[in-house]
Amino acid sequence: MAVPHIFLALITVFLWGFNFVVIKVGVMDMPPLFLTALRYLFAAVPLIFFLPRPKVPWKHMVVYGMVMGCVQFGLLYTAIKWGLPAGLASLVMQSQAFFTMALAVTLLGEIPLKSHIAGAAVAFGGLAVIGLERLNITAMVPLLMSVGAAFSWAIGNIVNRKAGRVNAVSFIAWTSLVPVLPLIILSLVLEGPQAIADGLALASPMTAMVVIYMAYGATIIGASIWSYLLSRYPAGTVAPFSLLVPIVGFVGAYFAFNEEITLFEVIGSSLVVAGLALNVFGRRISFAGLRSARS
Repeated sequence: MAVPHIFLALITVFLWGFNFVVIKVGVMDMPPLFLTALRYLFAAVPLIFFLPRPKVPWKHMVVYGMVMGCVQFGLLYTAIKWGLPAGLASLVMQSQAFFTMALAVTLLGEIPLKSHIAGAAVAFGGLAVIGLERLNITAMVPLLMSVGAAFSWAIGNIVNRKAGRVNAVSFIAWTSLVPVLPLIILSLVLEGPQAIADGLALASPMTAMVVIYMAYGATIIGASIWSYLLSRYPAGTVAPFSLLVPIVGFVGAYFAFNEEITLFEVIGSSLVVAGLALNVFGRRISFAGLRSARS
């Protein structure tokens, strides 16, 4: 991956990592499904009035919008509302990298490099270390919901790859329109009109800032960069960058909510960074070593 694109990926890492803190603030007063609907409503409007619809089949746009908006974030927001710590949520969601690599091999025929497999193994070990001491204090249902959200994210990555090279901002804006109505309907049915009314009554300038960050920082900017990178590189190359998200998530949650950062998390985070470095630079290092040996 080119160095400028690595920096773009790191921008997304920060935006998405801090987004877990923003989500937790948002669901304190607002029903999670309705908050998710607001996120995507403002990500779509008004941009869709200024950007042409991307030249992508409608089926790809609908599937992407549903799996990313309704399923992924519907599950994630609800899991955090039900007590999943923001830091742990940022960790569990990164299992999408492994789901993505597996789906890319199965559905797209992508052949992972040895450095990708090795990097994934090291990073997975880091995730396991981080999660080891937290699994026993987390309710199983929210945890499983976040795993389901991660799998849905992986499906979205594959759909994104199939969409090919398109205007990333236009693609994200138009697909953001897809989940809005389904999420509102789900919120009315599952959360109830009263919960929505109470959430709107409690809305404050902080609520507006939360929605703006989620809609434009995490969705339009972050997801557009992610879509851009997926259109140019194999999914197995791009997806592991998300393994850095928990580091931002844990640090942000520590300062915002005083969620403790333990020695296990420090060690695990170091392994995640090492796994990512092996994934991104492993092939270059091996080629450099081979050239050196030949000379």
